[in-house]
This record gives sequence, C-alpha cells and structure tokens, in this order.
Amino acid sequence: MRVVCVFREGRDYSRTVTDWLEDFRRRTGHEIEIIDPDKDSNFCETYDIMEHPTIMALGPSGEVNTIWKGLPMPLFDEVAYYVNA
Repeated sequence: MRVVCVFREGRDYSRTVTDWLEDFRRRTGHEIEIIDPDKDSNFCETYDIMEHPTIMALGPSGEVNTIWKGLPMPLFDEVAYYVNA
C-alpha cells in the first residue's frame, strides 16, 4: 500500500508536519512518501487535493483507502495500519 503526505515547505504548518513524519519514521521504521503540490500538481488534480497537509493511503491500483486532511495530524497507529498492509 502507498501512503503519501502532501504539503508545502515553508508554511506555518510545515514544522509540525516534518516533525510528525520524522517521529513516525523513528517509531515505525517506515517512511511516508512526500509530495510537494507545487512540483506534482497532476497528483493533486487527480485526487482533488485542496487542503494541506493531506495524508492519503492508496491501494494497489491507486484507489483512495482513507484520507486525513489538515491539522491535527492523525495518530501514528492509524497511518501505520496502512503502511503495514
């Protein structure tokens, strides 16, 4: 399963997101793919992502299994379930 985090660097929420991603990596041993909406606008258009940060769990054929939008960030266990699936 593919788990991605869509957010922009240099925003007021960026530090919160980068800290969350680093803590997630340390606690679970898994990294979440980061997508910059300015560099990959096709991804954002495809999935109609308008709010940042957004974390998405995508199935093997690209279908959205679940999505978390905005702050606060989701619990590690919620996201880890999809990373380990």
